[in-house]
Amino acid sequence: MTCTTTKTKLLLTSGLLAAILPNTALAGYTVNTSDDASITFGGFIAADVKHVNGDLAPTFGDFWIGSASQTDTASTKFSVASSRFNTKYVNGDTSAFVEIDFYTGGGNEILTNSINPRLRHAIIKHGNWTVGQTWSTFINTGALAEAVDFAGPLVASGFVRQTQVRYTNGNFQFALENPESYGGDNTQDALPDVIGKYTHSGDWGTVSVSGVFKQLNTTGGESETAIGVGVTGKIKVGDRDDFRFQLHGGNTGRYVGAAASTDLTGEEVESSTSILVAYRHFWNDTYRSNVFYGNTTTEESDRDRTHWGVNLFRSVNKNLTAGFEVGNFEMAEVDANSTYIQAQLKYAL
Repeated sequence: MTCTTTKTKLLLTSGLLAAILPNTALAGYTVNTSDDASITFGGFIAADVKHVNGDLAPTFGDFWIGSASQTDTASTKFSVASSRFNTKYVNGDTSAFVEIDFYTGGGNEILTNSINPRLRHAIIKHGNWTVGQTWSTFINTGALAEAVDFAGPLVASGFVRQTQVRYTNGNFQFALENPESYGGDNTQDALPDVIGKYTHSGDWGTVSVSGVFKQLNTTGGESETAIGVGVTGKIKVGDRDDFRFQLHGGNTGRYVGAAASTDLTGEEVESSTSILVAYRHFWNDTYRSNVFYGNTTTEESDRDRTHWGVNLFRSVNKNLTAGFEVGNFEMAEVDANSTYIQAQLKYAL
């Protein structure tokens, strides 16, 4: 057996990582353990500082999701919680991938600032089958905005990771995924969520159409049917720029908006409409910028939430990137909003 270590870029459009993390540029260290087997170590170390001022505070303290705490806020937060580490194992036509980050707390900010690791992905892939926890088949992570604030306007993004069984056949994907009646009965649902997606790619970019079918348990013990749909994509503009979009509607519930919408409001199935647009422009080989906007409105709960931002990234070298962003998060239904500024230094392994 030979053991040759090489440093290699993981291609975003090929292999297992393309299916899992197509929106994240990762570098990897690959150890070839035989002619058809290898282990790749990847991830990044990121240090962030964020200042928030206004009527709302981020729910988790580090980044905006689709909901926020309504309180007068003038706070500054330093964090390395977004750092993550992953390992990919390949043996012939079988592969596995596991990744952790550090968004679960566990310490205090008085002395040690220690934080616990958190599992993000843990999957096995063999042939056309993918089994384990990863991005929901409903999600197109390639259509997420590039942002300093984690993943940009999650308020309007498809964003769920969960355990599933997925079958891929060409451009089509079908999956049975872990169910959860968010806002309803907290007992485990009887039927899995059923998801289908079709993706079409070309030299111009990629577009996906997806649908989710859910059987929800209400707090009153009733069963309700919910169907949500989405059209998402990333379109190339010129040689390097790109336009990203996400349009979701129907009963998408917890699949879109990162808590901007629930599956159920009282005994009623929630209906929502979400739109995300983002444009990335390369000024030159060193600097690039993104401008993004996301909004979700709901019918039963009458929510109206928006997140916009503008940023600038500088590629210091092939591993090191510095970013700066200004943005705003608004919950119009309670007439509250906050403005934030955030800086980040990221080293990709």
